[in-house]
Amino acid sequence: MLRTSTRILCTVLLAAGTLLLAACPARVYVNDIKRDPGRYAGREVTVAGRVTNSFGAMGSGVFEVDDGTGRIWVFSERYGIPGADARLAVTGVIEQGFTFGGRHFVVILRETERRR
Repeated sequence: MLRTSTRILCTVLLAAGTLLLAACPARVYVNDIKRDPGRYAGREVTVAGRVTNSFGAMGSGVFEVDDGTGRIWVFSERYGIPGADARLAVTGVIEQGFTFGGRHFVVILRETERRR
């Protein structure tokens, strides 16, 4: 009896863990996005690195993340603009052809989630 309930519990925990991991967007290197932006357009991805540049107004703005392989601009509407040298992971959707503050960005990550 104990052995059967232990197996069931392990199976349930394994299934729950697998579902949680499957729901997480894949971490991608900026260099990969820049090399083939069409492949990632409309997909949710995660990039992690250091903030190198930023500007914004009234709670929204853009900031640049350097992951060591390249840099990508991130558009944030809800999470504010982090300061220079902040280290973070950003999840969002890759978009092509985006304009903010009079500047045009060929490829940008529209932020949906942030982790420090």
